[in-house]
Amino acid sequence: MAEKKIPYYNRELSWMDFNARVLEEATKKENPLMERLRFLAITGSNLDEFFMVRVAGVKAQVNSSYKPKDKLDLAPQDLLRELEDKAHHFMEKQYSCLHRSIMPALERSGLRFVDWHGMNEEQKGFVGRYFKQVLFPVLTPLAVDGSRPFPLLANKTLNIAVRLESKDEKEKEKNFAIVQVPSILPRFLELPCREGRAFTLLEDIITANLDELFELHTIEAACPFRVTRDSDLEIDEEAEDFMNEVKKSIKRRKRGRPVRLELLQKCDKDLRNFLIDQLKIKKNEIYSLHGPLDLTFFSKFAGIKGCEDMCFKPIIPVPPADFWGYTDIFAAIRDKDRMVHHPYESFDCVVKFIEQAAEDEDVLAIKQTLYRVSGNSPIIAALIRAAENGKQVTVLVELKARFDEENNINWAQKLEKAGCHVIYGLHGLKTHCKIALVVRREEDGIRRYLHLGTGNYNDSTAKIYTDLGLFTCNSQYGADASSLFNVITGYSRPPEYQHFAVAPHGLRTFFCRRIRQETENARKGLPCGITAKVNSLVDPEIISLLYVASQAGVPIQLIVRGICCLIPGLEGISDNIQVVSIVGQLLEHSRIFRFENAGDPKVFMGSADWMPRNLDRRIELVFPIEDEDLKQRAFGILDTLLSDNTNARVMQQDTTYVHVNRRGKAVFSSQLAFYREAQEKIKTLQKVEQDSPLIPIHSAEEAGS
Repeated sequence: MAEKKIPYYNRELSWMDFNARVLEEATKKENPLMERLRFLAITGSNLDEFFMVRVAGVKAQVNSSYKPKDKLDLAPQDLLRELEDKAHHFMEKQYSCLHRSIMPALERSGLRFVDWHGMNEEQKGFVGRYFKQVLFPVLTPLAVDGSRPFPLLANKTLNIAVRLESKDEKEKEKNFAIVQVPSILPRFLELPCREGRAFTLLEDIITANLDELFELHTIEAACPFRVTRDSDLEIDEEAEDFMNEVKKSIKRRKRGRPVRLELLQKCDKDLRNFLIDQLKIKKNEIYSLHGPLDLTFFSKFAGIKGCEDMCFKPIIPVPPADFWGYTDIFAAIRDKDRMVHHPYESFDCVVKFIEQAAEDEDVLAIKQTLYRVSGNSPIIAALIRAAENGKQVTVLVELKARFDEENNINWAQKLEKAGCHVIYGLHGLKTHCKIALVVRREEDGIRRYLHLGTGNYNDSTAKIYTDLGLFTCNSQYGADASSLFNVITGYSRPPEYQHFAVAPHGLRTFFCRRIRQETENARKGLPCGITAKVNSLVDPEIISLLYVASQAGVPIQLIVRGICCLIPGLEGISDNIQVVSIVGQLLEHSRIFRFENAGDPKVFMGSADWMPRNLDRRIELVFPIEDEDLKQRAFGILDTLLSDNTNARVMQQDTTYVHVNRRGKAVFSSQLAFYREAQEKIKTLQKVEQDSPLIPIHSAEEAGS
């Protein structure tokens, strides 16, 4: 693949374009005001992670004089220059959006941020008391001089640099100190206010009261600043105690090399030079901003009470129509395969699947993979209960799930204490597949029940990420599931799966074969076409095959939320490829693949994006939807997504994105359409139940009585 040059857009630059699409949502005046703030906060959080991992990685390549093996890649020095230019420009746009558009709109709505100089006497008294009673006992001023070195500042913490002058006439040299803004306290404080509502920031309160912390000195200058550090973990997978090795690497993350210094534009020159000198930071790594620093706090601010009318109408999940009329989840799955679409339909059915398995005396074993789970996970509570009830519980907890390592370590230890068999993933591979297997003893023998998903077993993110899940007790799927768990937990060789396509041994081959088949069908004049929904499209081989398919006349529609290295619409190369990105109220997370297959269309779902890491370096699972009703529903989901003209943007051949042209069409949001559809299904089922002269059976027990 590396030999033949194909049009390929750099993944890091493409990611920056994705974050720009999120920022665009913050600038949209038709979006509710608090949601615009929330989008702005998301761009800040996204950018933090991008610097900690991707920019840090490019800097490491520059420092090690790395030469890219693949002709598709930019040289690290050129890429770093482009990334830093884009990042500077992007952060200017963030603050322009905040100060020119959002803040004035907040003021018109009766909400404003004030610093010490903008406060009246009542507010100053309130803030003074807050400082003395709450803040002062928590703060630790750190002097920096010959005997006290510059402190090790943790990644992403907000700090204030202070330049002081001694009140003692004999000591006239410049003194410096650091005060950390405590992250344990809320970043903003509401002030008493006669008209509207007023807020101030923690760093403004501290700055206004610095003389209380340095009584022997005069405050000459102060400036908030923030350091982003290299946080790409290097984990020794050969270590005897793997969990301990992950714990050590998490600590290293907090003190990685600085890759970005953010400070205010009005920063005092001496303070600026002091920080540059102490942090050994380069000029192009400094980002001088209007402030406030660290926009991520606005996601909390956007949720303040009393401003609900400035938010999106919440999408409140409804009970899944596929489980209507059943209290026994196993009876429902025995009757037919079931599909759920989150968050339009409640994630509770996934939780209940594990909870019922934990309590059911006929359930013998539960096996499950966990990649990212919530802080207070009901699924983990159910697995613990299952182990306490004497069932064989095997859980693969992926300790290498980036930035979730600590959470996963805590859960792994609790599961082990309860008697679960806990596995920490395979050497050199992340386990990213989403699968739960319940083994149950029934009258006609052992039956295996499965949940297969596109998203994590996380009840919190399931409210804001769009994902799909399949429940089945198809015996062939069950056999594949058992084989997959044997590979993960033991020394089994990867088997020939009957229905599953599994990375790293078979998924690349599966996708390549499917794309080549569509190309062949096009050449033979048979029905052909590819529709795929993924989070990212990066893999050069997949991209190359899609170009070949396009040239053969295969119509290709791609829904790619984030990074897309394929360039559509290039004459003679990708004329038949359209790329759409949907960025809206919910985060598009599901992966769906449709292949026309000469008139017998096939549809697959799973955990894998089209990236080298998903196809080659992770355990991923893609599964077919074979039930005819569910197939049609999956096709409908893709059609609805491709009809979006509200949150959809189309990628151009110059790699820019433009909103779908409505051309007089009615406004159509795929996300709101899915929500309405879920609500209408339930209303119809409720009406049928009310109108029925018969009392519906809600459980297998009632049927037998």
